[in-house]
Amino acid sequence: MATRSHALGDDLADRLTATRRLSLDLAAPLSEADANLQPFADASPAKWHLAHTTWFFETFVLRDHAPGYQPFDERFHFLFNSYYEGEGERHARPRRGMLSRPSLAEVRDWRAHVDAALAKVLPGLPPSALELVELGINHEQQHQELLLTDLLAGLAENPLEPAYGELPAPGCFAVEPLTWLPGRQDQVMIGAGEGFAFDCERPRHDVLLTPHAIAARPVTNREWAEFINDGGYRTATLWLSDGWDWVQREKVAAPLYWHGDGTMFTLGGRREIDGAAPVAHVSFYEAEAFARWAGARLPTEAEWEDFASGADPWLGHQLDSAGPVVPKAGGSVFGDVWQWTMSAFLPYPRFKTAEGAVGEYNGKFMSGQMVLKGASCATPRGHSRASYRNFFPPSARWQFTGVRLARDS
Repeated sequence: MATRSHALGDDLADRLTATRRLSLDLAAPLSEADANLQPFADASPAKWHLAHTTWFFETFVLRDHAPGYQPFDERFHFLFNSYYEGEGERHARPRRGMLSRPSLAEVRDWRAHVDAALAKVLPGLPPSALELVELGINHEQQHQELLLTDLLAGLAENPLEPAYGELPAPGCFAVEPLTWLPGRQDQVMIGAGEGFAFDCERPRHDVLLTPHAIAARPVTNREWAEFINDGGYRTATLWLSDGWDWVQREKVAAPLYWHGDGTMFTLGGRREIDGAAPVAHVSFYEAEAFARWAGARLPTEAEWEDFASGADPWLGHQLDSAGPVVPKAGGSVFGDVWQWTMSAFLPYPRFKTAEGAVGEYNGKFMSGQMVLKGASCATPRGHSRASYRNFFPPSARWQFTGVRLARDS
C-alpha cells in the first residue's frame, strides 16, 4: 500500500517516480495493438494516456521552468495535447486511435527522456513549478484510472473476450441488509481544506443540510438484478425524460458489460456476476431511476461529502499496483465504485480558475456534467478525498460508477 504524505515537496520526487512507474506497469502486458484501442470517441488508447501525461510534464514543467530544455520531438506537442486551447491546435480526440506512430516503444523512450529531465531539475524548481509537478502527479493518477476503464471498453468489443489479466475468484460474502445512517441537519462546511486539491474543490464554503439519511453501503449487483426483473428498464415513469429517451435510443436493459446469462465482462475476462459486490458501470440516468424504484433518491454532493468527512480515504478497494480490478463486496466508504450524486458539476461560490493554460483543467467543463464522489477499484490509493469532485455526463457508464442511496427524513 502507498504511504501517506500530503506536504508539498517532502517526498515529491519519490511520488513522481512511483506514479510514472505505475503507468508503465499498467501498460506492460499490452501488445502494440492493445495499446492503440479506442472503442469510442470519449475513450483514449493506452498509448495515448502514456503520451499525454508525459506531454503535461514536458509542457508545463520542463518547457516553462527548465531553461535550455529541448523537447524530445516537437511534433508530439500537437499529437498529445488533450483540450488545452491555450496550447494551440491538436489532433482530433475521436481519431486518437489512428495514431499508429509514434510506436509504443517510442512513447516509452519519450517518457524516459522526460523523467530524466524532471529528476535533474526537480531540486532547483521554484514553488510554483513544484505545484505543477504535484498537479501532474494527480493528473497522471486520473489517467491511470482512465487507462484501465478505456482498455476494458476496448477489450469488451472483441468477440474473443480477451482478459487483461487474471482476477481472483470472488470472496464469499452475504449481501448485508440495507441500513440507513442519519445525516447531519445543520449548516456544514464543504470543499477542500489544506493540502493538494483541484481548483474545482475550492473555496471551502457553507451549505445547509436538511433532514436526511444515507445508505450504509452501495447498491449491490443482486439488488440491481431485482430492479431489472421488476421491469425497471421498461417502466417509463421511473425515468427522467432525457434518461428514458436514452434507454429507448440505446436499447439499454442492464449495466454495461452484463450479459443475459448471469455473467459480466471484466478486465479478467467473462465471469459470474457477484451478487454481493457493488453494482458498477451504470449511468446517472440509471442510478436516478433505480433510486426512484427503491423509494429513495441520490444524495446531494454536500450530503455525501459530509457523510464521508470522517471516513479514511486510504481504506477500501482501490488501486495499489498494476493489474486487473473489479468491485468487491466488503469494502469501505471509498473504493470499488464512484457514486453518483444528484448535484450538477458547477462552480462553488467565489470559484476562480487558475491563470494560464492549466486554468482549463476543470472550470470549462462545468456544464452538462453530474458530480460523483468517493473512489473506485481503479483509483490509485491516496488520490481521492471527501472533497474530491469527479464528474461525467449523465449517460456515461464505462467508468466504475455505482450508487449509494439517500432519503429524506
